[in-house]
Amino acid sequence: MKRVLFVPQKIWAALLWLLPTFHFSCSNEPTRETAKEKYTVIKPLLSDTTYIQEYVANIQAIQNVEIRARARGFIEKILVDEGKAVKKGQLLFTLNSNEYQQEKAKAEANLASVRAAFRQVEVELKNTKILSEKNIVSLSELEVMQTKKEAIEAQIQEAEANIALAEIHLKFTEIRAPFNGIINRIPNKVGALVEEGSLLTTISNNDEIFAYFNVSETDYLNYLTKNNRNKKVNLKLANGDVFPQEGVIETIDGEIDQRTGSLSFRAKFPNPNRILKHGSSGKVLVRNLFTNAMMIPQQSTFEVQENLYVFVLDKKNRVKQRQIQIEMRLANMYVVKEGLSISDKVLFDGVQVVKDGDKIVPDFKNYSQLNK
Repeated sequence: MKRVLFVPQKIWAALLWLLPTFHFSCSNEPTRETAKEKYTVIKPLLSDTTYIQEYVANIQAIQNVEIRARARGFIEKILVDEGKAVKKGQLLFTLNSNEYQQEKAKAEANLASVRAAFRQVEVELKNTKILSEKNIVSLSELEVMQTKKEAIEAQIQEAEANIALAEIHLKFTEIRAPFNGIINRIPNKVGALVEEGSLLTTISNNDEIFAYFNVSETDYLNYLTKNNRNKKVNLKLANGDVFPQEGVIETIDGEIDQRTGSLSFRAKFPNPNRILKHGSSGKVLVRNLFTNAMMIPQQSTFEVQENLYVFVLDKKNRVKQRQIQIEMRLANMYVVKEGLSISDKVLFDGVQVVKDGDKIVPDFKNYSQLNK
């Protein structure tokens, strides 16, 4: 026998009265579709802008040469100290010159000897001419004397050349500064024997310096097309400070290195206080110009699997996810290469909250209002 649940008539009436109320409360639950959430919306900014690129630089003195011995000998005097400034032509070192002085004396004695022989042969030649004119001696004997004179003349020239060579060797024992500069390390001391070609020191002219840096082919083309060949550059020092003197790009290599895909630039910087040294490290700062660049704040973007996206508002105020390509990252902005137009409406805040297809209440603002 089946059991029948008996519900009193008063309870049925109460349930029937509550049913519409329950239905109303359920249907009134807010959804993402109709929720009135307010978010800031902007348009891409179209403007000229500049950005700075850094390149590791190899810093070299405008003049830096090795001072080497040009003759063999013992160092007799060192007339300068390491790190000191010198003037062009200033005497730096002297080598023992006794050997070269004797060489010069010997050459001078030889010259005196051959000159004496020359005077003697001149007398003999004169007498032979007289005798030849009187037919006392033959013409062949006169020719012999003439040839003897020419041979002694050649000996005189050789002796004079030997003296000049000895003087050069003597001159090599005095080592002088080739230009104004700073003396660097002196590896040998007084009394040391140096061979021809031995390193005595190096000298650097740091009044100006060259900064060499390598630029990729892409950056090189951007420099030509977007930078309008702005040749002014700055230099960041190893401690992070920016060097107070502005430099100028002087030269660009004529070919691209096939191994690295880059080419070398050279900038010159004045160095009045000689702060920069040959071999210093730093970074050249190149300021580039973007004309009519389309930019959006970095805050309005988000990443999905290493791709960059923004939310774009449609006519029904629904946000649509869209991938973009950027050309340059600035301090707080992206320069957009592809994916947006200047008329698009981009969600500025809430990109981590909304989802593709959500409907929002837009609060349109310009960039001056965002900074307030």
